[in-house]
Amino acid sequence: MITHTAVPLSVDAMLDDLRTLVEIESPSGDPIALARSAEAVAGILANRLGGRAVLVEGEAGPHVHWSGGGEPRVLILGHHDTVFPLGTLERRPFTVENGRVTGPGVFDMLGGLVQAIHGLAALEDLTGVEILVTCDEENGSHTSRDLIEERARACGAALVFEGAAEGGGLKTGRKGCGTFEVLITGRASHAGLEPEAGVNALVEAAHQVLCIEAMSRPEAGTTVTPTIASAGTQSNVVPAEATVTVDVRVESGDEKDRVEAAFAALAPHVEGAVIEVRGGVGRPPMPESAAAELFAIASHLLPGIKAVAVGGGSDGNFTAALGVPTLDGLGAVGGGAHADHEYLLVESMPERANLVTGLVTAIQTGLSPA
Repeated sequence: MITHTAVPLSVDAMLDDLRTLVEIESPSGDPIALARSAEAVAGILANRLGGRAVLVEGEAGPHVHWSGGGEPRVLILGHHDTVFPLGTLERRPFTVENGRVTGPGVFDMLGGLVQAIHGLAALEDLTGVEILVTCDEENGSHTSRDLIEERARACGAALVFEGAAEGGGLKTGRKGCGTFEVLITGRASHAGLEPEAGVNALVEAAHQVLCIEAMSRPEAGTTVTPTIASAGTQSNVVPAEATVTVDVRVESGDEKDRVEAAFAALAPHVEGAVIEVRGGVGRPPMPESAAAELFAIASHLLPGIKAVAVGGGSDGNFTAALGVPTLDGLGAVGGGAHADHEYLLVESMPERANLVTGLVTAIQTGLSPA
């Protein structure tokens, strides 16, 4: 039977570490800023857990890897990059007021990272625990995916510290997600003197947008949403080029295959137009079955906590697709991810940190929820 006595934790210490990470600023795609952030993450890991964190250099910036030694049993997974550009902190400084923490990245996902570290620090034995904090999750995890999958396979269980679902629920299912780009090539001509001599890429784009939108199957959980379009250079020139960017979310592998095949089959409607499709569903769906065993343990440790399936993707999609038991949404309780009103609830921090302690203890000792 799983039992866990909550350990007193210092909220002030957690807030100090969170302030350190937030005030560095770590926008995805900025290797210099991410190098500073990675050093800070490594420093906090060493300070709170002992040992030494290793920086894994990559094209996008450094990932941070820490191990408690022994046979790997559980992977603590997070990221230190955020979506906010440098300078956001000046406009939206780290603030603790009325029980809320605000500032760029507090909810997604620096707060969850800090909670995980402090929850682990309450353990006397960290044997079998690995921590991987990547630097490119917000941009698709292109440079970290192989490392994530390698360590998840080695550990056999993954706890993901993305922000909690609404109301503090754990994320037990995620849609697969990806981005497609449809590039259309036409031929320019004078819009007034001889429009018929051109091949209007914008008109072709309009046809393609309607075809793309029709790929959605809401009843199957599939959304295919054109989000960005661009075309043309001057008001009196028939556009020679156009681009349509599309966000795709799917709940199953079959839908992933169907949508990718539909994009590959797109054909021009305007004579002379040429279409090229790039991209795909980069994050596979995270089935709820992948979280079942770990959620059962969590619900014994924190009775009443809810399981929620969400549309957004995370690195948990990768680990779950490998068949590795994965529980997500273990991070901060709050909201406003990627928005100016992003916030974290201070009162939830000790409870969530203690949940980490209990989950890791259960995994280390092989306890089941029964």
